[in-house]
Amino acid sequence: MASNGDQKQSEAAMHQNDAVHKNLLQSDALYQYILETSVYPREPESMKELREITEKHPLNIMATSADEVQFLNMLIKLMNAKNTMEIGVYTGYSLLATALALPDDGKILAMDMKREFYELGCPTIEKAGVAHKIEFKEGPALPFLDELVKDEKNHGSFDFIFVDADKNNYLNYHERLIELVRVGGVIGYDNTLWYGSVVATPDEPLMQFVTYYREFVLELNKALVVDPRIEICMLSVGDGITLCRRIK
Repeated sequence: MASNGDQKQSEAAMHQNDAVHKNLLQSDALYQYILETSVYPREPESMKELREITEKHPLNIMATSADEVQFLNMLIKLMNAKNTMEIGVYTGYSLLATALALPDDGKILAMDMKREFYELGCPTIEKAGVAHKIEFKEGPALPFLDELVKDEKNHGSFDFIFVDADKNNYLNYHERLIELVRVGGVIGYDNTLWYGSVVATPDEPLMQFVTYYREFVLELNKALVVDPRIEICMLSVGDGITLCRRIK
């Protein structure tokens, strides 16, 4: 089964020429105001450089939005996170934001199917002086996660985990990640509002890739809200992100 980068690449290929926004605000002008007033003025030069590199890539729809990346950077700092994980890397835009937020001895275990995309961002990440914090794994995430779960020393060892990969595996990831994140730690699932399609009517026309993954996103959202092991908060930043704080 395809995973991580493969799924994200196929999603992007199906709609890279369509006018689809990563944010759900009704006004493009209001979203631009947020970017120009809050995000871009405080954006580190390395983040700007990698954002612009990513924007020129034909599959740029796979990138996390700039306002969401700013939010994740602050969240990681507020948590004093040190050991983190990212599933679904693409060019490393959100990965760089995490690396910049971590202390010098912080670590990120990053997984993606496509090293070639990650290598687009590597020069910028290295220039930013944070490459030593990143351990990149190429290949499907589930086998890597299964190996981690087998070793009990990894249980509860991660402070923060960000998932922006194949939606059809989100629940499979969750059952493994809940063992790996510490009590009080956070798992963030991206795209949980899925282009607004979660409230689409049965007769509403949707793009094929949106229709296909919509059911997996709906299934995830229903599962997370009744999971007694976590507290959740769904935010409308970007394409929707649900934060899951492990409580037991």
